[in-house]
Amino acid sequence: MSTVTMLNMAGQEAGTIELNDAVFGIEPNQNAVLAVVKNILANKRQGTQSAKTRAEVRGGGRKPFRQKGTGRHRQGSSTDPSQVGGGVVFAPKPRSYRYTVNKKLRKLAMLSMLSSKAQENELIVVDKIEFAEPKTKEMVKMLENIKAEKKALIVTADKDENIIKSAANIPGIRTALVGTMNVYEIINHNSLILTKDAVEKIEEVYA
Repeated sequence: MSTVTMLNMAGQEAGTIELNDAVFGIEPNQNAVLAVVKNILANKRQGTQSAKTRAEVRGGGRKPFRQKGTGRHRQGSSTDPSQVGGGVVFAPKPRSYRYTVNKKLRKLAMLSMLSSKAQENELIVVDKIEFAEPKTKEMVKMLENIKAEKKALIVTADKDENIIKSAANIPGIRTALVGTMNVYEIINHNSLILTKDAVEKIEEVYA
């Protein structure tokens, strides 16, 4: 068990918390992280790209110019890919890029990123985050108090609209729940901010 200092919203020490080494203290597996990040990005692709093959473009009914005497290469159809306005060779068509990776690999990648954040001192644990009402100004103040980086991911145990709305208009700041956070979001933010409840829930799910 490793012990880290817990902060409050004012940036002051609010005690310590022990992190489970099975979740926050493993040797990061970069191959697992890479595989899962590639999977997440592939699943985000829309796959709507499309171009016409030579069978689909308009034209091609007659020979565009005579066989000899023009000084140009012989050509039998205006739909040929070498012609302006012709079809595309192996034209891309709409398709799904989705694929799945197994649960063990996803879990290993998540544990690797949580451990990496803890080992690189990019993990900030806050005793609780509470706002009486949505206030971007208050969220900015809290982030300054706890010395979070400009790109930070705030993870809470339960959904709180005040937190979500307070962070919505701040560039580089994202919010997530323990059940919805993913490896790509963690790796894409410099600071990982967890509430005490979120730490307990993460350990309950992944330990």
